[in-house]
This record gives sequence, structure tokens and C-alpha cells, in this order.
Amino acid sequence: MALIPGAVDYLVSFSIMASIYAILSLGLNSQWGYNGHLDFGVAGFFAVGAFTSALFITAPPSGLMAQYAHQAFGLQAPFLVGLVAAGVISGIVGLLVALPVLRLRTDFLAIATLGIAEIIRLIFQNERWLANGPQPLSGIPQPLSCVFEHPACSWLPASVASLLSPLQPRDYGFLFLALTVIVLAVVYLVLETAVRSPWGRALRAVRDDEASAAMNGKNVTSLRVQSFVLGAVVMGVGGALYASYMVTIDYSHFEPLFATFLVWVMLMLGGSGNNRGAVLGAFVIWGVWSGTGYLTDVLQTSLSGVLPQIASRTAFLRWMLVGILLALIVLYRPEGILKEQKVVSRFLK
Repeated sequence: MALIPGAVDYLVSFSIMASIYAILSLGLNSQWGYNGHLDFGVAGFFAVGAFTSALFITAPPSGLMAQYAHQAFGLQAPFLVGLVAAGVISGIVGLLVALPVLRLRTDFLAIATLGIAEIIRLIFQNERWLANGPQPLSGIPQPLSCVFEHPACSWLPASVASLLSPLQPRDYGFLFLALTVIVLAVVYLVLETAVRSPWGRALRAVRDDEASAAMNGKNVTSLRVQSFVLGAVVMGVGGALYASYMVTIDYSHFEPLFATFLVWVMLMLGGSGNNRGAVLGAFVIWGVWSGTGYLTDVLQTSLSGVLPQIASRTAFLRWMLVGILLALIVLYRPEGILKEQKVVSRFLK
């Protein structure tokens, strides 16, 4: 029974991270699955959302900390304001990227978006005035965390505060999980409604045959930009949740391998063009990624005394296993676990 509390805490943490990655996967699905954008810049919009939310909801450094921590501003805004700001700013950055970059296609578009994501990461790394540069941006508030403190939030009614008094700060993960799941559900419902609307069907028409869509009066350029910006907004929302959950972030959290290609594997496994598949793939791949972490730890411990050179490189086994999994998906299940629905209109059976 002593293992149960630890197991529950692990499952809560696992579900929070999987839900955040599910939001990123849904954002990528709105670009690639709906409109065929080969976007390798997921990490860039993820970073913009995370740092934007952090700057909005944190307080500016003061006193002795002002000599060591730097940031452009700190508004101490509520979490919801930071969440909305993250989506808006990510959408604006997505628009600025989309206007010149979407003239490219396929692999050229992928290379361009990958380069832009790396530029964004390097800006946060080197411009210390913006978000503390190479040093972590810490002290990011967590929404409703005061509910689990003693005394509880001053705005809570006395009866509610008394009812919640047995809760401890370690129980906060359950509240954050509920918040993350609510945001995931809202994003899913919005995208599911969009893909079943005439606008969503027009996006898929542009993806399948631009010339035919243009001949039928669709503004191909506008639709491509709209799809790209929508995906950027969703990724920014995921970044806002990630920042508040981690409490401390820096540029290293947004490496392309970790924050872009892992999301691609999630979408490819779950099913491109299927929102349920995007969510399912995120949970499955995050389970694989977490499980392989335990495997590499065991191997590193076992080999450290026998083959120390190999033991120091066991962490790369995780990427090798994920790469093999991606190759198997492409070869044997290119449509993913859940295939794309060809008929999405609610008016047709």
C-alpha cells in the first residue's frame, strides 16, 4: 500500500504532460492534418506561448533578485490572461511566419520552419533582458495554488475554505490535471467543430488539390495562412500550461528533437487528420517515452561499472526506439491508429 501514493502521483504527472502534448499534437494536426503544412517549427510556437504566459503572470524581479534575474516585464496577471495572451502572441508570430514562409512547399517549408523555431529558441537564450537569457525564468505562479495553502485564498468563502482545509500542497497536481483536461477538451471541441464546418472542409480541399479548390472559388492563400495561425495559437496555449506546470523554464526546454519531432511521432501514430487520433497518439508516445526513461536508467546503472563509455550514451536509446517506432508506423500503418474520416459533415450519414 505504501507504493500507491507514489504511483498515483506519477499517474497524475504523466497525465498532465500527456495532455499538454496532446494539445500540441492537436495544433500540429490543424496544420498538417487539415491543410498539409509540413511544419517543423512546433518548438518555436511552444516556446513563445510558454514565455509569453510566464512574463504576463509573474512579478518583475525586485530587490536583490533584480541584479540576477531580468525580464522584459511582469504584469502579475491572472493565469487566464496569461493563457489567452500566449495564444494571441503565438498566433501573431504564426501570422508573421506564415506570410513569407507558406510560399514554400514540402521539404523547403519544413527546413524554413525548423530554422525559425531555432531562431526563436536562440533569441530566448541570448537576449537576457527578455526572459533572463540562458538562466532559468523561475517563480512562475501556478493557477489556484492558494487553494491548497494555509490559510487558503482570501477570496474563498469561509465555508469552502473550511471544506478544503484537509488538502495539502502535494494534492495540487489533481487540480492542475483537471484544469489541463478542461483546456484540452475545449481545444478538441473547437477543432472538431471547425473541421466539420464548411471552413474545415475547404481546408481539406486545399490540402488535397489546391488547383481544384481555387477553381471552385476558394481563396487558397488565405485558407493556408488561417490554418497555420490556428495551429500556432493552439501550440501557444499548450506552452502556457507547460510553463505554469514546470514553474521554472529556460530555452533548453524547447529543443527541436524534444518539442517538435516527438509531437510529429505522436500525430503520425495516432492518425493524421483525426483529432481523436492526435490525442490518442500523444498519450501512447508519452507512455513509450516515459517507459524508455526507466529502461535507460536501468541500463546505465547496470553498465556503469562494466562499460562506462556505453553507459554514458544509453540516453540516446530513447531516441533510437522512438525513431524505430516512427519507421514502423510509416511502413506498416501510415494512416495511424485511427484513420482520417473522409465524411465529416454532420448533415451526411
